[in-house]
Amino acid sequence: MDFDQERQAVTFVSGLLLGAVIGAGVALLVTPQTGRKTRRRMRRAAEGMRGSTSDRFDDLATELKGKVDEVLRGARKRIVR
Repeated sequence: MDFDQERQAVTFVSGLLLGAVIGAGVALLVTPQTGRKTRRRMRRAAEGMRGSTSDRFDDLATELKGKVDEVLRGARKRIVR
């Protein structure tokens, strides 16, 4: 996988996560509940997403670092030849 494809993958995943967060927020706002219940649900959802999103980005960063290292090793081998 080359750098452009990796960047596209990161962009896609970021957009997907952002879309999911926005969609969840809109869904919570249009449900027929009292304001207090809706705010409580949104707070709980945000707290839950904060931890899982952070973990996912850490995993993605680790995976991308491995891919970049792999690409750099391949480039170095080509240069040495």
